[in-house]
Amino acid sequence: MQAILETIDLKMTYRVGKVDVHALRGITLTVNRGEYIAIMGPSGCGKSTLLHVAGGMLTPTSGRLIIDGEDVTAMTDAQRTEMRRRKIGFVFQRFNLFPTLTAEGNLKLAERIYSKHRNGAESEARRRILKLLKLEEKMHHKPLELSGGEQQRVAIARAVVNQPALILADEPTGNLDSENSKVVLDMLRGLNEELGQTIVMITHNPEAAGRADRVVEMRDGLIVSNDALVRG
Repeated sequence: MQAILETIDLKMTYRVGKVDVHALRGITLTVNRGEYIAIMGPSGCGKSTLLHVAGGMLTPTSGRLIIDGEDVTAMTDAQRTEMRRRKIGFVFQRFNLFPTLTAEGNLKLAERIYSKHRNGAESEARRRILKLLKLEEKMHHKPLELSGGEQQRVAIARAVVNQPALILADEPTGNLDSENSKVVLDMLRGLNEELGQTIVMITHNPEAAGRADRVVEMRDGLIVSNDALVRG
């Protein structure tokens, strides 16, 4: 299988006053194209740091990060920014939608930032995404006119509209009630199964982690388990 994300002995050390904080202590992880993995662990274990390094938002102290065949740790800041635009879609706990734009406007802005010519096949993929996320009737609503679950579905659509190599989701159900959490998790699973979207999700929620193909558990800046889930 083709690796989309590879981390090789990643280490990340922060200096807090006179103390070194070792957020990552040597993370080696491979995520293959089309996989859906969940990363779990207690607060402070390093999982959010790993996600930010994997997204090219933080530069590790040492080690290598390879995304879709490109060595991110060898890139300049400008090259990393361009890589994020081309290769990665982000889904955050707080949605981060532009409140003055409609759902349609938020998607168009993401497309414009990516600045890629969209052909007929890509337009069809966009329609499939909106249908899968059940957003066709919500495109003219602004975020404050939508429920929390609907806002998160728009945020997911924005993340996948440019068909990135990798989706990084940081606690995507953290601000949702149980009913909306289930809807969002069902839709992430659908994006993975129907569109082959690769997803790496940070979560504290065992139910959310149970939707993934594999659960990576972290503790004290290290991976302590990395197990595929068996589906009945």
